[in-house]
Amino acid sequence: MPKVIIVGGGIGGLTAALAFHAFGWKVDVLERAAKLSEVGAGIQISPNGMKVFRALGVEDRIARDAFQPESLEMRFGRSGKQIFEIEARQAIVERWGAPYLHLHRADLIDALSELLRARQPHAVRLNVVCTGYENRGAKVVAHLKSGEAIEGDLLVGADGLHSNIRTQMLGPDQPDFTGNTAWRAVVPMERLGDLAPPPTACVWVGKRRHAVTYRLRGGTLANFVGIVESDAWTSESWTEQGTKEEVLADFAGSHAVINNLIEQADAHFKWALFDRKPLAKWVDGRAVLLGDACHPTLPFQAQGAVMAIEDAYLLAKLASDEANDMSAALQTYFESRQPRTAKVQAASRSNAKLFHKPTPLSRLMTYGPMWLAGRLAPAIIRSRQDPFYAYDVREEPLR
Repeated sequence: MPKVIIVGGGIGGLTAALAFHAFGWKVDVLERAAKLSEVGAGIQISPNGMKVFRALGVEDRIARDAFQPESLEMRFGRSGKQIFEIEARQAIVERWGAPYLHLHRADLIDALSELLRARQPHAVRLNVVCTGYENRGAKVVAHLKSGEAIEGDLLVGADGLHSNIRTQMLGPDQPDFTGNTAWRAVVPMERLGDLAPPPTACVWVGKRRHAVTYRLRGGTLANFVGIVESDAWTSESWTEQGTKEEVLADFAGSHAVINNLIEQADAHFKWALFDRKPLAKWVDGRAVLLGDACHPTLPFQAQGAVMAIEDAYLLAKLASDEANDMSAALQTYFESRQPRTAKVQAASRSNAKLFHKPTPLSRLMTYGPMWLAGRLAPAIIRSRQDPFYAYDVREEPLR
């Protein structure tokens, strides 16, 4: 039985562990945290990601704690006037082959880790810091901060934005600050009264800022993400808190639904958004990168986590194909995934401009055709998501 060492126990790392296990590998997940958890925030899993979870036999468990939005919509952030709305739920399943779900990140981590424990107990090691790796022919060794060395047949760097594995492979990271700062908060629905956000995936567009609202945990929580153009904050950490007053100032004049969400939240987390160019290399011998370690994605297309989920499945599939030697499998993985993730990075970058039109004329020219399409030809709006949601990594051919 071959052995894979996965550095990182987040969404990408745990999905990779389940995928490699499904293809017959022994799995060793090394996680630096004291427990598997996620900071309170929502996540959107589109049909292309749910197809992977279906293939791994985890779709039903994940759906148990999720919320399925009634529709996808866009509104103006000040007036709340609707620009367009397209049906979701069954319409999404019929068009793209799987559901579109909203989850609390902690619920998704809990589901994936629970299923991994059931399939391979003790696969995850906590409080373990992997400082680097060493290729030894057909083997690879993970070096730990404790001094321990672990040998395997493959090492997967799923250790996120500040990946030690990527740093060794490619050198220090060189991100570009976008001039955007993000806010996020999660609020119990019972606090929001008549000003609760709609049961949809809703983008509230505006002048140099926008917000996204949707529901989590079976509809009992509301998730808020707010993006504002600002150079005043440059920390990329997800765990740093700002103040309610700061968020209210950034979204002054917004619709009452947005202001109410901000007012009722117990904590307001903020982080600066950095952009990164596609990498020319994800592979070094028996070490390979996955997810945010190799293609961090801005949040404006809601595809960052789903790209890691797709990565995980295809990497496990290719590495397990007896027709390929490992070096050929890893090269095929890179050649298959890098162009797709680069397109997603570009689309996310483009959406930042789409949501932040600064003048009345630019808003009219952008959102007027969307309003018309939403009423006369909603299929046009749906078709914009076809390249993302219709994709099925399970059908990616082995080469």
